[in-house]
Amino acid sequence: MTDRHSPRARRGNTEELTLDRTALAYRVLEPGHGAVVEVEVPEPGPDDVVVRTRHSAVSRGTELLVLRGGVPPSQYGVMRAPFQVGEFPGPVTYGYLAVGAVEQGPAELRGRDVFCLHPHQTRFVVPTSAVSPVPDDVPATRAVLAGTVETAVNALWDAAPRVGDRIAVVGGGMVGCAVAALLAPMPGVRVELVDVDPARAAVADALGVGFARPDDAAGGCDLVVHASATEAGLARSLELLGVEGEVIELSWYGDRAPRVPLGEGFHPGRLAIRGSQVGRVSPARQARWTYADRMALALRLLADDRFEALITEVVAFGTLPETMTRLAAGTPGLGVRVDY
Repeated sequence: MTDRHSPRARRGNTEELTLDRTALAYRVLEPGHGAVVEVEVPEPGPDDVVVRTRHSAVSRGTELLVLRGGVPPSQYGVMRAPFQVGEFPGPVTYGYLAVGAVEQGPAELRGRDVFCLHPHQTRFVVPTSAVSPVPDDVPATRAVLAGTVETAVNALWDAAPRVGDRIAVVGGGMVGCAVAALLAPMPGVRVELVDVDPARAAVADALGVGFARPDDAAGGCDLVVHASATEAGLARSLELLGVEGEVIELSWYGDRAPRVPLGEGFHPGRLAIRGSQVGRVSPARQARWTYADRMALALRLLADDRFEALITEVVAFGTLPETMTRLAAGTPGLGVRVDY
């Protein structure tokens, strides 16, 4: 793909692009500066689909870290999005929460809404295997959360919560709230969403779980899922554990090096911290589940109306440069849906 300022691939004796070969995409041009640019849409092959985007969503954690230029060089390869164009720190087109209608492709998909791990772009061409059909009982506006719920599913496969567990989810962002939502129906489980923002109490109530500020959270936990991406949140997560309890760490800190409090009660309590990352299917399931299976499960789970609480703002695609700058400055909220 190329933007309007880059050389274009020649077709015969001309460099002109027809209207159906172009699209608009949001691109981080350099750290701190993004723009909507014109890109070329490649000719679809026999195993491809053409998707017209209807909605996408902003992942505040990773996307804003990319905007700030916070991906460390050692992680450039690991943190590549499936259909990323360009390289860190920029110019780079990045994102992975898109839902659109199939304009061209297999008969069973034409006209259907599909989810794809694709950056913010008005139209795109990807292999058919890269899209997941949105179930009929899941609104397209909610299906943009599929990547977030997929992360939560993988985290719970790693965490392996048990009936009756006392669990805290520290960090009430999109991923933390998705984890809390999946935990809420478990028999006998006490789930408490812990966040510094008192406004998250209303979200916790909508999800059917308890809420506490960090200082007021209940200790003695069997399991803590940490998703605040802060040193203070990680420290508090360890404090909330009971003897031989475990923290499942979902936060990604980019080029920051958080201090981990391994003194005081860490060793006497035989505590543990274990990382979970959605880039690999949990070892507990990878012998039997594929990435496509996991995504299909996440989409089915989104039939639950409680997930509507995770979308707190809706913006137009054309406002993404200003929106991303505003979010990076610390505007509060949860999921931001982008309408096209």
